[in-house]
Amino acid sequence: MNILVEKLPTEIEVDGQLCKINSDFRPCLRTILAFEDPDLAMYEKQLVMFENLYSTIPRNVSAGLIKAVWFLNGGQDNPKEDDGPRLVSFEKDSGLIFSAFRQTHGIDLEAVEYMHWWKFMALFMDLGKDTVFCDLVGLRKRVKTGKATKEEKAAAREMGDMFIIPEIDDRTLEEKEAE
Repeated sequence: MNILVEKLPTEIEVDGQLCKINSDFRPCLRTILAFEDPDLAMYEKQLVMFENLYSTIPRNVSAGLIKAVWFLNGGQDNPKEDDGPRLVSFEKDSGLIFSAFRQTHGIDLEAVEYMHWWKFMALFMDLGKDTVFCDLVGLRKRVKTGKATKEEKAAAREMGDMFIIPEIDDRTLEEKEAE
């Protein structure tokens, strides 16, 4: 799929069934926020995904789950695994992301009636380096990779909770209960 020459999908095929997908960025972000929520079990996160992305639940739920993840990954079958530290939280960073869209692209996300998820992600990946959001992400990366200066580490400590991004807990309910 090439975003430059092909129309962005609003339907996806799930095991031979054509399913309408809620392609606006808002339901996709709500889904990602559910996956960031440590209080939800994996099956609850998956239920939120189905409720947000599909108008009608696919007959083949397993295939529907795989295709929903494919859609959230921008149509990539095998997105490259990034083993680096988590640097962004759509929950914690929402205000900074909102203002970075305005500053970089001149887009007021609240006023946008519809924006395809893949378009949102393309713009998100190109947020300007002169934004507070990108400064914060850069600082998180330097601190988490051990490349921060003493002053940057002190600034990160002063930020407190705003700076800290916990890793996503993707253990099953059984694994959590066993612990």
